[in-house]
Parts: sequence; C-alpha cells; structure tokens
Amino acid sequence: MMSAIFFYILATLILVFAYKTITANNPIHCALYLAITMINLAFLFFGLNAPFIGGVQLVVYAGAVMVLFVMVLMLFDLKSEIRAFSRGLFSGLLKIASAGLIFGILSNAIFKTGDLLGLASGGPGMPDPAGTSRDLAIMLFTKYLFAFEALGLLLLLVAVGAVAVSRIKGGTHAN
Repeated sequence: MMSAIFFYILATLILVFAYKTITANNPIHCALYLAITMINLAFLFFGLNAPFIGGVQLVVYAGAVMVLFVMVLMLFDLKSEIRAFSRGLFSGLLKIASAGLIFGILSNAIFKTGDLLGLASGGPGMPDPAGTSRDLAIMLFTKYLFAFEALGLLLLLVAVGAVAVSRIKGGTHAN
C-alpha cells in the first residue's frame, strides 16, 4: 500500500508539471512536461496497487500518445502558428471561455459519477476492479493480440509518414 507522503509527493509533482504543460511557451517543452505528468500518474497507479492500469498509462499515454503529439508538432510551422493564435482580445476571450467550458464539463462529470456510484447517498460504493483489469489483460494479449500488434505497426507507419511529409519540398521543415 502507498504511504500518504509518497501519494502527496506524486500528486504535487503531477500538479506542478500539469501547470507547466499549459504555461510553457515552447510546444516541445509542453510535450515533455505532459510526458512527465503522465509518468508520475503511472507511478501513482502503481502505488495504489493497480499495476495493469499503471502499465497501460506508461505504454499508451506516456509512450504512444506523446510520440503522436510530437509528430504532429513536426508537421506545423510553429513560428507562424504562435503569431497567429497567441495575441488579441478575441483569442484571449476564446481561451477563457474554453477553460470555463472544460471546467464545467469536468465538474459535472465528477458529480454525476458520484451519484452513479451511490457515494452521495451512502450506497455500496465502488466495486472491486481487481478481476476486471486482469480479464482485460488476458483478452488483450490472447484474443486481440493480432489487432494490438497491427495497431503498433500502424503507429510506426504513421511516424515514418509524418517525418517523410515534413521533409519533402515545400514541407514545414524542408531544407
């Protein structure tokens, strides 16, 4: 079981790097901070005795999603993107409205989840997820192994294609 000190250290690191993710000016630094946030979140899952979810967090989010994010960054001319979307009254109002909308959606989801689980009414609480993650792992690596490997190959091809497209004549990073 995880000690309270370890939990609070990881939670603090997650909050710090998540904040740095949304405040950093360089998109590559944002991707790095996001990856560090996801890795800390995986360690939090490991500490809470959920090794399968922690492993999925590391492999899928800290690995594959971050690679795709960096590939998308490679395809854009970041200097013109920053000039186009960083300044102006409309852009600032749009950012504030988007943040408010996301906060409202997340708040609603948190309250609805509590109602569904019966936590607000003193109901039974959360079910034990130990069997479900094991069953998911067995199914993923037996019945759906070919699809899992095909997806890995597809992600590799997307990475190679993104690099090729960004380097051709007229591309954003052409020499």
